[in-house]
Amino acid sequence: MVSPQTDLPMKATVDRNDLNRALALASSASSTRAATPVLTNVKIVASEGRIQLSGCDSEMWAEAGVAADVETEGAVCVNQKLLADILGALGPGPMTLEMVDRHLVLRHGMSEWKMVSGTVAEFPPTPDVPEESVLTLTYGRLMNAVDRVLYACADNNIKATLTGVLFTYDGEVLTLVATDIHRMAIQKVPQPGIGNSLEAVVPAKVLRAFKLLGVTEDQEITIKFDDQRLSLDVGHARIVAQLLSGKYPNWERVIPAEYTRSWMLDREELYANLRRTLIMARDGGNRIRFSGQGDKVILTASSPEKGDAKEEVGVVSRNGDLDIAFNGKFILEAIQAMDSQGVVAELTDASRAAIIRPTEDGENHFCVIMPMSIN
Repeated sequence: MVSPQTDLPMKATVDRNDLNRALALASSASSTRAATPVLTNVKIVASEGRIQLSGCDSEMWAEAGVAADVETEGAVCVNQKLLADILGALGPGPMTLEMVDRHLVLRHGMSEWKMVSGTVAEFPPTPDVPEESVLTLTYGRLMNAVDRVLYACADNNIKATLTGVLFTYDGEVLTLVATDIHRMAIQKVPQPGIGNSLEAVVPAKVLRAFKLLGVTEDQEITIKFDDQRLSLDVGHARIVAQLLSGKYPNWERVIPAEYTRSWMLDREELYANLRRTLIMARDGGNRIRFSGQGDKVILTASSPEKGDAKEEVGVVSRNGDLDIAFNGKFILEAIQAMDSQGVVAELTDASRAAIIRPTEDGENHFCVIMPMSIN
């Protein structure tokens, strides 16, 4: 077997589509603006009938392997974005990768490219993760839970832990939490016996990479954790990543203990009306006013420069006559993550947080959203 840290001539033939799928996962961990040039590269290793691609940004490593006809074993580093652009411009079919005079030559039909290669020895090796805690569950169940909270992660570094999802497991229930301060999504997965006690904050970037693993929903996977990293190995692909450090907010204190009003709405009708109203709400921070009036909720948005929008949604309410404003995009993303026919909004007044739940399994999945000023 060729050493993954050794520069050697290589020659291999691989299916373009297979290589492109492997590159997608490896690229999820590479950096396009790294201060260290090698981190803008992907490492390609040809050995024992397969090609393995690896990406790294110093905090995350992603590896994916595909079957290949390997004539000469070897390894090379090349620019990730350039390789992605080339593969993206090609059609299906076999392609050959060959090292020639410190260039990686790619041949596909009558086309040929020469890519300058980097130094493989400078590429950071993938670390091992000691098995201090584990979670074992089906891939489909994990990703379903992830999809129901991932949208609520913060997209900036005001507080680093908020750019990830909190995973906790007490031996009975796996709980995932994501928040950007203005909203918070919670998903609980009751499933005893799937691992050890756990509390870890997983970066959103890592969870998005999980979607590229290429495994079936019913495949059982095991995630290993220590106090600093996680590792997920599915045979043909592996992800290792740093966990986010720092204390996660006490999320349970944010959940309203009670409510005095409720709206039950058809999810698809609400979604369609929200999308239309948001067209006019964009200039005002996506602010949409929700006015409960008997058997309907009226959605309104205004733009001083563009005009006004008004939509109506049917509702079954309890003490539901209330004017309250929300970021319409937050409501839209919350109900998009729900798969029930209806949703329920639990409210108290215009200044207090509301809870949005699906009408099915609402105890285990819900979103807390802070209101906006009505004026």
